[in-house]
Amino acid sequence: MTAWRPEDAEIVTSEAELREVISPPAPVIAAKGLAGIDELSRKFIDAATLYFVATTAPDGSLDLSPRGDPAGSVLVFDDNRALALADRPGNRRLDTMRNLLRHPRVGMLFVVPGKEDVLRVNGRATIVRSAPFFGELAEGGVKPALAVVVEVEELFVHCANAFRRSGVWDPATWPDQADLPTGGQLLKNQLETAKLKGW
Repeated sequence: MTAWRPEDAEIVTSEAELREVISPPAPVIAAKGLAGIDELSRKFIDAATLYFVATTAPDGSLDLSPRGDPAGSVLVFDDNRALALADRPGNRRLDTMRNLLRHPRVGMLFVVPGKEDVLRVNGRATIVRSAPFFGELAEGGVKPALAVVVEVEELFVHCANAFRRSGVWDPATWPDQADLPTGGQLLKNQLETAKLKGW
C-alpha cells in the first residue's frame, strides 16, 4: 500500500484554498441552524435508535461515541431548547463524561433506521446525577445513574448523500460477516500490535 508522504501532496491550509475547490453553499444551506428543536425534528429524534456524541478533551483530542436505545429514549424538554440522554452501562472508560467536565461543548448525529437523512445537534452539555426527569429515561424500569442534558445551540438536517452512497440500509451491500473480525479479535490484535510496535 502507498505510504503517506506529505511532501508529495498538495496540502490545503486556508478556507480560500478550500473555496477554490468547493463553491460556497446556497444561502438557505449556509444559514441552516436553529437554536432549538422544531416539531418535525422532535419527531425525528423520537424515532432515532442510534446517535453519536462527539466531545473534545482539554488537549484538543476528539472522542466520538455511539449510543443506542429504543426509539423515544432521548427526552426532549417541553421548551424545545434542550434534550436529555441517559448514560447506559458500557465500557466504563467515561471518555465522553470526562471530556464534558472540562469542555462542555458537544456535537450529536441522530440516525433513524432505514432513513438516509440524519439530524445534527450542537450544544452545551451538563452532566446530571439526579433530577425529576430521570424516571422518563428509565429503561426496563431502571433509572440511569447519570444523564447528559444538552442545551441546543444549533440544529440542522444533514443531507442524505453519505448514507445513500454507502448503501448502509441495503443488505445487498453488506459484507459477509464471516470475513470480518469480531470485537474481541480486534481488541486482541490491537493490544498485540501496540506491544509489538511500541505504540
